[in-house]
Parts: sequence; structure tokens; C-alpha cells
Amino acid sequence: MNSEVGLWIDHRKAIIVTVTAQGEETRQIKSNVEKHIRYAGGSRDGSQEAEDTRDRGFANHLGHYYADIIACIRDADSIQIFGPGEAKGELRKQLENKGLGWRVVGVETVDKMTDRQIAAKVHERFQEHPRRD
Repeated sequence: MNSEVGLWIDHRKAIIVTVTAQGEETRQIKSNVEKHIRYAGGSRDGSQEAEDTRDRGFANHLGHYYADIIACIRDADSIQIFGPGEAKGELRKQLENKGLGWRVVGVETVDKMTDRQIAAKVHERFQEHPRRD
């Protein structure tokens, strides 16, 4: 089945819009990670070890989050990624590591968007640049 996926992502959630000949489906995946705060010169309590532990925990949570997203989009023919921060590039790298990087047709920096704006952006992208097999 041919499908095109566009998703808005940050470290807290991903809004995934899948477009097929049968229609459109929107799905949300939450990361359940706390906001990652970095303290100048180490952690708040002064312990570099505590800061390192928090960093590893944050990275571990994000790893599970990206794995959940990839499981949802892995069968897509084309993937468009957009969002405000670093998560979009991190997800692209994860896709490349899984051998799926060639399916990414674009990565773009955008600010917060409503679900409707996300769906409209996805439709616009794939109407302007349809995949040719």
C-alpha cells in the first residue's frame, strides 16, 4: 500500500499524519519525558555524576519514543519531518540508522502547529511533490 507520512515532532510529542488512497489518519505519540534542563557548570546539586545520570535517562526515554514513532511510520513510502527543535534531526538520524533514511523527503524547522495545520502542511507537501515510482 502506498502511503505518505508527515509528522510534526518535538521532544514531548509527535503528531503523525498518514495519507493513503483510502484517506487520512492522524495519530499522536507522547514521549513522557520531563523537560530536559541543563545547568551551567553541571547539575543543580553540583554533582556531575547526577547530571550524567539524568542525561542517560533522558536519552533512554527518547530512544524508546523514537522507536515507537518508527514502528508507526516504517512502512511509509515517503516521510516528511518538521518541528521546532532538535528532535526532527534526531529522528532522521534514527531512521538512517535503521536503513530508512532514503524515505525522508524533507526536514523543515517550523514552530508549534495545530493538528489541522499539520495535516494541511502534509497534504500540501505531497500534492506539490508527489512520489514517482
